[in-house]
This record gives sequence, structure tokens and C-alpha cells, in this order.
Amino acid sequence: MKLCVIPARGGSKRIPRKNIKDFNGSPIIAYSIGVALKSNCFDRIIVSTDDQEIAEVAKSYGAEVPFIRPKALADDYAGTLPVIKQAIEWFDNNDERPNEVCCLYSSAPLTRAEALQKAYQQMKNTGAEYCFTVTSFPFPIQRAIKITANNRVEMFQIEQLDQRSQDLEEAFHDAG
Repeated sequence: MKLCVIPARGGSKRIPRKNIKDFNGSPIIAYSIGVALKSNCFDRIIVSTDDQEIAEVAKSYGAEVPFIRPKALADDYAGTLPVIKQAIEWFDNNDERPNEVCCLYSSAPLTRAEALQKAYQQMKNTGAEYCFTVTSFPFPIQRAIKITANNRVEMFQIEQLDQRSQDLEEAFHDAG
């Protein structure tokens, strides 16, 4: 089974109720559910949430909510991996082990079905066990600076000071 897990906890502090906030006419989570459905990459699309209202909204847009996430996995410090692991274990315990799992964030409304399809094909074609989205830093990280304990400015990689920026290796970070 190919499983898509959309984590969506109810207690965001920065943007309260962000997963069901209106974004251009629909709850933000509706976009992730819709793109997962449109991609045809998955056998099951579930939302992992601790919040009954999010669960109802998710179901109304076509996702399954087969369980309510435990509170221990819904606080400010809960990471994505334990949430995905809990979803996989739920399916294991219900005799339906997923052999491929995708984590699609609920707050990624600009994701396109074609991007999911391309990522899936690339993963299959290369034999990779997993993939994730990245984006490049808009500036060379080798030139990054920090403020020291004595309130001075210092480069992280002073040896890169005289390098031309176009000669520095491009760096990427997780795009969430």
C-alpha cells in the first residue's frame, strides 16, 4: 500500500488553527489533500491530527482520519518522524502495512500533483529509499556570519572570505 500521511496538529502557537484557516477560499489543509488525491500516487491519504475539527474538515475534502493522534505526539516538541512512525504502526496493528509512505505537510498549499508524481518516479528510478523537498539558500552559506559572545561579528568559514561567490558550492535546506 502507498500511504500519504498529512500531519496536522491543532495547537499551533504562531498561527492558531492554521490547518483549517481560509487560504484563497479553502482551508489550507484542503490544498494538500487535493494535490495528494490528484497525483494518483497513493492508495490511502490520511490526516494525522489530535483535533476533531481538523479531522472533520479533512474528511470533508476526501482524506481519511482512521485515528486521532495521541496528545504525546501533538505538543510543540513533537517531531514529524514520530508522527509518521505512529501512523505506520497503526496500519501495522490493523493488518495493512504500507510499503511506501509519503509525508505531505498540511501547510504546503502550493505543492503541485506533478511535483509529487515526479518525485515518486525519481525515487523509484534511482532506487532511493526516500526523498524530500529542498530549496537552495538565496546566498552562499559559506559567507554566513554570527555574533559572538562578546558582541563581535565573525564568519563561520573565514577561509572562504576571498572566494568569489560564484565559485562557492551551492547549498540546500529542507523546504518542508
